[in-house]
Amino acid sequence: MKRLVIISLFTLLFAGVIAIWNYSYYEGLEEAYIPIDNDTETPFIPSESGVFQRSEYAMDYANMPIDENHQRSMASYYNNRAYYGAPPSIPHPVSNEISMGENTCLKCHQNGGFVEKFNAYTPITPHPEMVNCRQCHVAQNTTAVFKETRFVKNDAPQIGANSALEGGPPVIPHSIHLRESCLSCHAGPAAPKEIRVTHPERINCRQCHALNNKKTEDIGIFNRNKDDDE
Repeated sequence: MKRLVIISLFTLLFAGVIAIWNYSYYEGLEEAYIPIDNDTETPFIPSESGVFQRSEYAMDYANMPIDENHQRSMASYYNNRAYYGAPPSIPHPVSNEISMGENTCLKCHQNGGFVEKFNAYTPITPHPEMVNCRQCHVAQNTTAVFKETRFVKNDAPQIGANSALEGGPPVIPHSIHLRESCLSCHAGPAAPKEIRVTHPERINCRQCHALNNKKTEDIGIFNRNKDDDE
């Protein structure tokens, strides 16, 4: 009887150790999992939910007429920025200088479309949830700096030169931080003509276009110095 009790206690102790180890192991891996929201019709990764913003307007953008004489180009796209990756300046008069943005900007830039006041299609913001627009976007009161500087601009990515294979889908050459919504810059008549996508209805852009914003440089042959071992 005593032996049976000892075996039972050992079995319970062993089972408890296994249970605690298993719980601890999966708790340690918790950060490695990305939660999937299965309550929606189309499950998505929350950290990339912006990719699907405005997907309901995809065909509307595709069917909008294009003004061939007043298209935006990559040259005008980058000329409206202090440097590559900088937020664009506001190239038109601002109705209320006190306003930080919100509906003043979003009424034209949230979903895009034709704006009669400026006789043009408006660019679409990829982050409409950030309503303090003037915190990053400043009015374009001048087209040049008052004093020359030694600031060196980074080169913008080359168009069509970053596909892994010939004819393959190009990789995403920039960070998607604040630019998760692909249709904002790549769909509709307001998109720069060089990067306007031909298939905005395929809304899961990241399914084919992989992110590649890492710059690598050849550092030559690595030689360990004797001092490093001391």
